[in-house]
Amino acid sequence: MILAYFSFRHGLPLTLRSALYPLIGERIYGPIGHAVDIFAIIGTVLGVATSLGFGVAQINTGLNALFGVPVSIPIQIALIIGTTALATLSVVSGLDKGIRRLSELNLGLAVLLMAMVMILGPTVLILQTFVQNTGGYLSEIVSRTLNLNAYQPTDWIGGWTLFYWGWWLAWSPFVGLFIARISRGRTIREFVTGVLLVPTAFTLLWMTVFGNTAIHMILEQGMVDLGIAVDKDTSLALFAFLQHFPFSGVISALAIIMVVVFFVTSADSGAMVVDMLASGGSENTPVRQRIFWASSMGLVAIALLLADGLKALQTATIASALPFTLALLLSMRGLLKALKLDATKRDLRHQALAISPSTPRTGGTWQRRLRTLAMFPRRAHVVRFIEDVARPACLGVAEEWRLQGYDCTVEDGEEGGVRLSVGPADTAFIYEIRPHAYATPSFVMSGPPGEERKYFRAEVHLREGGQDHDVMGWSRDEVIGDILDHYERHMHFLHLVG
Repeated sequence: MILAYFSFRHGLPLTLRSALYPLIGERIYGPIGHAVDIFAIIGTVLGVATSLGFGVAQINTGLNALFGVPVSIPIQIALIIGTTALATLSVVSGLDKGIRRLSELNLGLAVLLMAMVMILGPTVLILQTFVQNTGGYLSEIVSRTLNLNAYQPTDWIGGWTLFYWGWWLAWSPFVGLFIARISRGRTIREFVTGVLLVPTAFTLLWMTVFGNTAIHMILEQGMVDLGIAVDKDTSLALFAFLQHFPFSGVISALAIIMVVVFFVTSADSGAMVVDMLASGGSENTPVRQRIFWASSMGLVAIALLLADGLKALQTATIASALPFTLALLLSMRGLLKALKLDATKRDLRHQALAISPSTPRTGGTWQRRLRTLAMFPRRAHVVRFIEDVARPACLGVAEEWRLQGYDCTVEDGEEGGVRLSVGPADTAFIYEIRPHAYATPSFVMSGPPGEERKYFRAEVHLREGGQDHDVMGWSRDEVIGDILDHYERHMHFLHLVG
């Protein structure tokens, strides 16, 4: 979503280089920007390939436990081919069909599996430890994050900390761009809630349900064979754990399906992101290009698996993530700079500027104003207002601006709106009026009870987003006055930050 913020704020294609725009401007289209996207493509391909390698190892182990399928490299290659084929079908179907439906299925299976373990396991203990684990995590997050075992060196730092650091960094361009793709129109507050807080809480619950149930089995019920099996082969951990539950065969089969769907959704969304990166942010790419990138990830996973198994996957992940760290740090700097600029512009909205008085509301009686306030228009009414009043107002202002030597354009906006743009691309003033739907309040409902009806507002959108400002029912001169008011604030903003 942060990448979407950069891209849509500056009118840029949705690529990782967009996050560097506040720092280097148009140079993102040069060698620096190309290098960032190339590293992002390499990191994403290797990150998804690593996940496929680990995924098929776990799937192979599960099939061995349930059906006696041998654990071998040829079987795992076949599983990679099958997973890649399903991912290819999904990515060809598009975001709203294949990828979305598989993601919803995956989430539903995960919740179902977790609920079954929670109900069949030590439920009271799980609820108690969830609260305690959350407190322990929050209280020790800083010390655990910065702990490098400097005084007591162990192999743990390489096999766990550094590997997962590299793995998550390799996934960062893929995850960031994918979230940006599905988060257009969301606020940063919604992003923090839906992408950071809710998944973190779910992860804490997931780890508690499975982790503390396993600990309870080993310490309280004496199932030491579970600990021995996990220590011998971590890919067997989930299925060795589920064997101690009633209906273990059904639950294990559900777990295998969940793991397969999880890695299919990882591969298809990864292929979609790489496809966007390789095509300069375009979302409408040829089907053969999507197939190429989805297939490439499977081939890379097979090559790494044949080279040296999981060790090669770990090395490739860390190697791909290391150079990308610099790009992420620069992106963070760009984010802070862009947010600071937006905070300045937001403050200007709430200040009464002494540059010139606000444009008065003219051209009508108080009766007309009352009718406008009491009206809950349909979409057709708002679209007609935009065509009859807002567009002529924008065209009139644009004509006068051109006489003054300014570069000015008027074009169709989103959802039947009209968009006015003035000035060079990097500092352009953008004023757009577009229809925006809302649920009609219950006290004015005219339809049958329970039937939801929508009404529309003609809302103003500037470069930084919607202003929650309705101009429906205004006259042409009033709309022109509103355009000039916002342009005056825009010029004052450029004066403050220039």
